[in-house]
Amino acid sequence: MINNKVEICGVNTSKLPLLTREQKEELLVKIKSGDEEARKIFINGNLRLVLSVIQRFHGRGETADDLFQVGCVGLIKSIDNFDLNQNVQFSTYAVPMIVGEVKRYLRDNNSIRVSRSVRDLAYKAIQFKEKYVKEHGKEPRIEEIAKEIGVEKEEIAFSFDAIQDPISLQEPVYNDGAESIYIMDQVKDSKNTDEMWTEKMAIKGALEKLTQKERVIVQKRFFDGRTQMEVADEIGISQAQVSRLEKTAIEHIKRLYK
Repeated sequence: MINNKVEICGVNTSKLPLLTREQKEELLVKIKSGDEEARKIFINGNLRLVLSVIQRFHGRGETADDLFQVGCVGLIKSIDNFDLNQNVQFSTYAVPMIVGEVKRYLRDNNSIRVSRSVRDLAYKAIQFKEKYVKEHGKEPRIEEIAKEIGVEKEEIAFSFDAIQDPISLQEPVYNDGAESIYIMDQVKDSKNTDEMWTEKMAIKGALEKLTQKERVIVQKRFFDGRTQMEVADEIGISQAQVSRLEKTAIEHIKRLYK
């Protein structure tokens, strides 16, 4: 069990340091100026984040040591790509990158190998899907994808299923003790069934009852199709704050229409 394993890759996880938000911000500034010592301190101070993320991948047939090493690769990539000008907490930015790195590792090392042709087909379909969404503002039907690529629609469906693991949108990917980040907070979905009720309400009147910041968040999330991270970047607050304000606004609107 990862939970009971104290030492991973030679690191005593029970003694991992915990950096304050202020310390992280100071270290990030130094890192961007080329301070290698600050980089080492920052990495060591965020290993708890890696550990918390790999918990959800326990039982996939990989050792905790391997998952931890891969998670650290995702952490380092996050540090290298993090933009100090964006008003986003580092953990909010890093979690999806660490998760993605681990998922790629598991996919590529899965004992049930997905053939190269099936994976190539899936990636072609994904590329067309992204292009179609950008041009038309909506996702293509599977028949349209199949026609574009020149295969049967069943092959497209099979290729999509082969390259991804099913997960719950309600599954938490990170919890710092105060706020949780869930899978659904990392994705963009303007047709989520939990949000369909908004289409049947007199939205204008309901929005007038919200605060200015709540109105902006609701507009961007449910009408403009932004993710919570994108909204946080645009209005200059953390994703955790966006999540909290969004939930408050929704509950307020629901109460108005009970």
